[in-house]
Amino acid sequence: MSAIERRQFDTLIIGAGGGGLRASLQLAEADLNVAVVSKVFPTRSHTVAAQGGMNAALANVLPDNWHWHMFDTVKGSDYLGDQDAIEYMCRAAPKAVYELEHFGVPFSRLDNGKIYQRAFGGQSQDFGGDQAARTCAAADRTGHAILHSLYQQNIRAKTHFFDEYFAVDLLRDDDGHVLGAVVFNIQDGQIVVIEAKTTLIATGGAGQLFKTTTNALINTGDGMGMAMRAGIPLQDMEFFQFHPTGIAGRGMLITEGVRGEGGYLVNGDGERLMERYAPKAKDLASRDVVSRAIAIEIREGRGCGPNKDHVMLKLDHLGEEVIQKRLPGIRQTCITFLGIDPAEAPVPVYPTAHYTMGGIPTNRYGQVVVPVKDTPEEPVQGLYAAGECACVSVHGGNRLGGNSLLDILVFGRAAANHIIDYLKENKYHRVIDEDIVNKVVEKVKRFERSNDTSASKETVAGLRGELKQVMEDHCGVFRQKDILQEGVEKVEQLVKRMVNVKIEDSSHTFNTARVEAFELENLMACALATIHSAHAREESRGAHSREDFPERDDKSWMRHSLYSFENGLDYKPVRTKPLSVKSFPPKPRMY
Repeated sequence: MSAIERRQFDTLIIGAGGGGLRASLQLAEADLNVAVVSKVFPTRSHTVAAQGGMNAALANVLPDNWHWHMFDTVKGSDYLGDQDAIEYMCRAAPKAVYELEHFGVPFSRLDNGKIYQRAFGGQSQDFGGDQAARTCAAADRTGHAILHSLYQQNIRAKTHFFDEYFAVDLLRDDDGHVLGAVVFNIQDGQIVVIEAKTTLIATGGAGQLFKTTTNALINTGDGMGMAMRAGIPLQDMEFFQFHPTGIAGRGMLITEGVRGEGGYLVNGDGERLMERYAPKAKDLASRDVVSRAIAIEIREGRGCGPNKDHVMLKLDHLGEEVIQKRLPGIRQTCITFLGIDPAEAPVPVYPTAHYTMGGIPTNRYGQVVVPVKDTPEEPVQGLYAAGECACVSVHGGNRLGGNSLLDILVFGRAAANHIIDYLKENKYHRVIDEDIVNKVVEKVKRFERSNDTSASKETVAGLRGELKQVMEDHCGVFRQKDILQEGVEKVEQLVKRMVNVKIEDSSHTFNTARVEAFELENLMACALATIHSAHAREESRGAHSREDFPERDDKSWMRHSLYSFENGLDYKPVRTKPLSVKSFPPKPRMY
């Protein structure tokens, strides 16, 4: 084997979105040697696409406190969220916003100079009372503002970036410690072994599982696939959020902030449809409620357009001045992709795959935790995860809008703080068995060039297209046993066909084609976890809506699913005990 570049760092962070960059900044400022590996230039990470804002009980517009925010998050999760982690996040939220302000994030302002906060779905005052205004926004480009500010702060702090490198697999020794990862340079294919005392996975979600999605092409569940191949299960993957307002037929996101500013949904009869499904919260009900409402309206023949296959989002009544000030990006998106100015005409929308509620199981310190023999869970030494690829679980069965940016920042910071303490006790690199390194390096070569021109070979694009269609058809907004069972069988067949994937020998595109093959392998792992978990969960909870089991079943299903290659499906209890307050017992979710 030719010599392979070896690098050593205190911490390796895989992924350069908000979670990864918040952690790397904390670590770099603690004078640790930090490497951030990203398959795209950091400011191209998907955090840049977050539009509406970030929740924190600042009470700048209406009365608010963290305890109300916690109640809304527990209720929004359909009581599957872990209440200790939810309390921690909601209490930390105001500080997280003020830190961002000091990092240079240009939040929108009120006339009195305070940070602007808008109404968002599923949020209330006084434990389910009147609508709250909790979402701190930078117009409708909040994620963009946060990501650029964090990147600039990391440059100042001298974080070491491996831009446009692809992380293939973790290095894990026989004792279970994670010791870094093997990556390669997408430009020239050069393999680099990065040895690290601690590793943080912050690779984002897996929205590319579905044909119609708000997610960028890079959202292929890479960290989740790596974790599964390292023997770590994925948690709660059946809970995939469909955002109610994607541009119909195309999937581009229309932020919930549109409805927070006063926009509303109308059906083909011109009715405000949400009055039928959420008479109190109306268009600001929780996302799973609004998505199902739209799907039902269309199913029952009250859709819009010649095919009655969408509903309309009306915001022209807000006036051009408000739209241009609060929603400039949304206006431009609609003009560019639809030829519609939302200041003049309504926008066609339909639910679209948006957010992975499940992921790599962690505790509130960002440590990856797995069941071990008779114990419910123990930390995987040296391994952390944060953001959409992780499952803390603060989102449970359904995420509230505005809690995703909060999640990545709070738990990216928490993971970094735990890493700092861990490294005080673990000051030296563990010796890596060269056999472990060589095995992973050989796995990097599992997709090689091929001169095979036979028609029978499998292509990455063909399999990826089939997978996305299967997930769309068999694991969508509404689910039932027979359709899910058929989906399970189809996904398993697609996984078997992966072994026949060939990459055509073209020197100028080979490495990007190889990245796409690795991405597909990761998507296949996520698809297995998602569809098996969905098939097994015989209840309706949050975003998982079973037509054959329409009620929530707290007696049988108040538990987190865990899916791994080695053990298939397993379960663990929900942590219902908060840190310092009384728990919120399950109740019917009414909006």
